[in-house]
Amino acid sequence: MMWRVLKGAVQLPKNYRFVLSHSLKTLSNLPQSQTSVGAEESKEISSVLEMPDPLDYQDFFQVRNMFTVEDLFKARVHYGHTMGTLNEHMRQFILGSRLGTLIFDLDQTAELLREALNFTAHIAFRGGIILFVARYKQNSYLIEKTALECGEYSHTKEWRTGTFTDSNRFGMMTRLPDLTIFLNTLNTVFQTHTGVLESNKLLIPSVGIVDTNCFPNYITYPVPGNDDTPQAVELYCKLFKEAVLRGKAKRKEFIEKYQHIIEESDSSGEGGRHV
Repeated sequence: MMWRVLKGAVQLPKNYRFVLSHSLKTLSNLPQSQTSVGAEESKEISSVLEMPDPLDYQDFFQVRNMFTVEDLFKARVHYGHTMGTLNEHMRQFILGSRLGTLIFDLDQTAELLREALNFTAHIAFRGGIILFVARYKQNSYLIEKTALECGEYSHTKEWRTGTFTDSNRFGMMTRLPDLTIFLNTLNTVFQTHTGVLESNKLLIPSVGIVDTNCFPNYITYPVPGNDDTPQAVELYCKLFKEAVLRGKAKRKEFIEKYQHIIEESDSSGEGGRHV
């Protein structure tokens, strides 16, 4: 599927290590007698400053324990639309039907939701901008409140064509988001949300709740599930907010820890050799 290919294309580079490059650069300018001492000192500091790479861990932010399949069931995530509105690309996520209503396979939903939460936490850890997008007015307040509580952004109004792609329109923005989270991926019953298409054009990674009538291939991390029931939307908002906060908490933890070490090394008696 296209979204599987896209997901592999947006993997983040492994560059999570703080390097004291300024210390190493000065070694070439030191007298021969001091070079070995300086190299030894830089090696010690670098080993202390080396931090774990989150991409080396399957669940660095512990998102897998944020919810259970039972939580999804209680929030009515398993309810889809009627048989007549089924998008064939969503058939693989369907467990069956009951009284004409399609039922999602929550085991698949849980796994894909965890992947989406993990990616969201990584974006937050990297200091990326995250935009929550939704169409239904009844959920606007909840989504705007969620974005505000985790220090991110939201768009719950009608999406104007060119919001991302028209330079005259987005010129006032500081920069485009690093991740878009779509609580709704359709404009109408069958028409894909314009924001989803524009995110694809600009290669902005996306997470999207895809109901049975949605087209999932435009979404980098699709999450099959109910996209309009208040209980389900409330659960999604709670989980994504927690993922963002966990990513930011880890980022703050590492910055405080390693910045403290750097400051101590710079203020030491031999700090005059640093630039």
